[in-house]
Amino acid sequence: MEQVSENYENQAKEVGLLERLFKLSEHNTNVKTEVMAGLTTFVTMSYIMFLNPIIMSKTGMPFDGLFLATCLGAAIATILMGLYANWPVGLAPGMGLNAFFTFSVVGAMGYSWQIALGAVFLSGVIFVLMSVTRLREWMLDSIPMSLRLAMTAGVGLFLGFIGLRFTGIVVPNPDNVVAIADLTHFGFGKFGPEAPALGFLSFLLIAVLSYRKVFGAVLIGIGVTTLVAFIMTWVLPADFFVIAEEAKAWAPASGFVSYNGLLAVPEFSALEPILWKADIAGAFQVALIPVIVTFLFVNIFDTAGTLMGVAERAKLQDKNGKIHGLSKSLKADSISSVIGTGFGCPPVTSYVESAAGVSVGGRTGLTAVTIGLLFAVGMFFLPLAQMLPGFAVDGALIYVAMLMMSSLKGLDWEDLTEYAPAVCTTIMMAFTFSIANGIAFGFITYTVLKVGAGKSKEISAGVWALTALFVAKFIFLT
Repeated sequence: MEQVSENYENQAKEVGLLERLFKLSEHNTNVKTEVMAGLTTFVTMSYIMFLNPIIMSKTGMPFDGLFLATCLGAAIATILMGLYANWPVGLAPGMGLNAFFTFSVVGAMGYSWQIALGAVFLSGVIFVLMSVTRLREWMLDSIPMSLRLAMTAGVGLFLGFIGLRFTGIVVPNPDNVVAIADLTHFGFGKFGPEAPALGFLSFLLIAVLSYRKVFGAVLIGIGVTTLVAFIMTWVLPADFFVIAEEAKAWAPASGFVSYNGLLAVPEFSALEPILWKADIAGAFQVALIPVIVTFLFVNIFDTAGTLMGVAERAKLQDKNGKIHGLSKSLKADSISSVIGTGFGCPPVTSYVESAAGVSVGGRTGLTAVTIGLLFAVGMFFLPLAQMLPGFAVDGALIYVAMLMMSSLKGLDWEDLTEYAPAVCTTIMMAFTFSIANGIAFGFITYTVLKVGAGKSKEISAGVWALTALFVAKFIFLT
C-alpha cells in the first residue's frame, strides 16, 4: 500500500515539473496528448534520418557519421526548441538546403564539404544576429511575398529533379539533355542499386497514403518499396540484375538489398571525421557570398513560414494576432543552425511536418522534447538506414518536392510583375541546378519588370541592394 502511494506521489511530482516547464494547463493540454503529438510529428518527419545521409554522403562525407549527426542535430535542436521556446515544433537538417550543399556548393562549384560547412556556420551566425535584432523584421518585410513563395517552390523543383535523377527515372541524354530511363532496368550503377520503377512506386505509395492521411505514410512507402526490392534479391536470378562496369567490384556480393539487422549500439567514433570540421576561415571568400546569402534566405523564409503556420494551428496567437513566443522560437531555430554545423549538418531548421503533431493536440514544448528524444533513440537504427536502397528513399524526395511546389498557388496570377519573377526563380533553380542562381535570376527579373512597368516604388531598399549584389556576382564571379 505504501509502495502504491509512493508511486502516485512520484507521478504527481513528475506531472508538476512538466506543468511548470511547459504550462500544460494554460495551453489546455496534458502529458498524454503532448507525447502522442510528439510521436505523430516524429513519424511524419523521421524520413530525414535516412534521406539526409544518403544525399550528403555524395560529398564524400561518411554515411555512418552523417546518420548519427542527423539524429543528434535534430534531437538537440528540437529539445532546445521545446525547453527554451515551449513550442511544439520539430527541427532537423533542412531538405533542399542539404541538396544545395551537396550538389551545388560541393558538386557544381567544387568547394570542399569543410568549406561548405563553414558557409553554413556563417549563415547561421548571421541568422542568430538577425534574430536578436530588428534585422529579421526588416528582411522579412523587404522581400516581396512572391519571391518568398518562389524560393520554397524552386527548392521543391530542385529536389524533384534530384529525386528523379537519382531514382534513375530521368537519365542524361546528349541530344535533349535529359530523357526518361528504361523503367524495366534493375541493376547496379556507380552509386548503388538502380530501379527506376521501384523509385516511382515509392513516390506513388507515399502520395496515395498521404492523401488518405495514413499515419506514417512516408515510412510505409519507403518500407514497402524496400521489402519489394528485398524479395527480388532472393527470388530473381543473379543475372537478372545488370551490373555496370564501375560496380562489378562490389555488386555481386552486396545483393540488390542486403539485410544486416535493424538495431545496433551507436559507435560515436563514426562522428570523428566530420565533428567540428567546418572550415570557417576558408568560407571567407567573396565568391561564397551568394552561397551564404542563399543558405540564409532559404532558412529564414522557410523558418518564418513554418513557425507562423504552426502558431496559427496551435492557437498560439492572442486576439490581436500577436504570436506568443515567436521571438524565442526564431532564436532557437537560428542557434540550432550553428550547433548543427558542429555535427556536420546543413542548416537545421523547423519542419512543416510539425503541423501533424499540432493537429492531434500538441500545444507546448513537451511535444518538441518528445520528438527530440525519439530522434536520439533513432541513432540505434543505423543498420536499418544502411539497408534502405537509395531509390526507395528518393521516392520520398519526389513527394516532398511536390509538397513544396504547392506554394505557387499563393501567387497573384493576375500581375505579371509578381508571378513572372517567381516562375523564373522556380525554373532557374532546377534548370541551372543551383538554388543560388535561381534566387539571383528572380531578384533581377523582379527589379527590371517593376521598373519597366512603372512600379519602381514597390521595390524595397533591400531588393535594390540584393539585385545589385546578384548583378555584380554574374559580372565578376561567373
